Parts: sequence; C-alpha cells; structure tokens
Amino acid sequence: MDFVGKVILDLPLEEGTSRAGNLWRKKTWVAETFGQYPKKVAMNAMNATLDNLHIEVGKTYTFSIDVESREYNGRWYTDARVFRAVETQDPNGQFQAQQPMGQPQMPQGAPVAPAAPVAPAAVDPFAAGAPGGSAFDSSDDLPF
Repeated sequence: MDFVGKVILDLPLEEGTSRAGNLWRKKTWVAETFGQYPKKVAMNAMNATLDNLHIEVGKTYTFSIDVESREYNGRWYTDARVFRAVETQDPNGQFQAQQPMGQPQMPQGAPVAPAAPVAPAAVDPFAAGAPGGSAFDSSDDLPF
C-alpha cells in the first residue's frame, strides 16, 4: 500500500534482545497525509530495513507500507511497516498531492463540466419562524 505524507514526528530508536538472544532495532515515524481530512499514520521499520531508509522530519515522501495485524492474549495489534520512502517534491519546492486511489486522473487543461443546477430547498422545519413552528431556539445553536 502506498500513500503520500509529510513526516511530522521521528521517535527515538528502540533496541533490545529477543528471547532467542538476537539483537533487534526498531524506529517509528508519524506522517500526516494530505487532503480535505488529513490522517496521521504511525509506521515503523526494523533491523536491516532501517539502513535503507533515510527519512527526515518536515519532508514529504511517498511511503510503501505493509499493514499486518496479530493477536496476543486475546487482543489484536496492527503494525504499519514501511519498506520504501521516496522523497516527493515538485520543482517549486511545493509538496505534490497525488491523486487519491481509485480516482481517475484528469489531463491538464481538460474542460471541467459545470455543476448541475440545484433545486430550491424545501422549507427548513428547523429554521426560525418556519411554518408549524420549530422546537429549537436559534439562540442555542451549536457550532457543529
């Protein structure tokens, strides 16, 4: 699975020894995706993969990750393992937002169809002074 994101956090390297006596290293990064609803994705790499990755905070990358879940003592844990990170920038130094998965790519300069006209809305039963009255007072409206 691939996604584009800007690295916002670089966590410290974790090291240890397994029960079998093998040394291990693990590094975690957090990246934020682009779009109307950005998501934060925590991903990690272990051992030899760490030597092949050069990820810096503040830069934008196209990440290739494997997502895997496992069960331990009746609980489920999910890992996002990054195995490739390619820095992504346009010539102006601006971050490139890639086309979301499943969306058709529009050629540059392609004509855009005008939006369909919207029919006038019916009477809003929640509007102040609506026929039949409203059970809601407009002075206590919430911001969401």
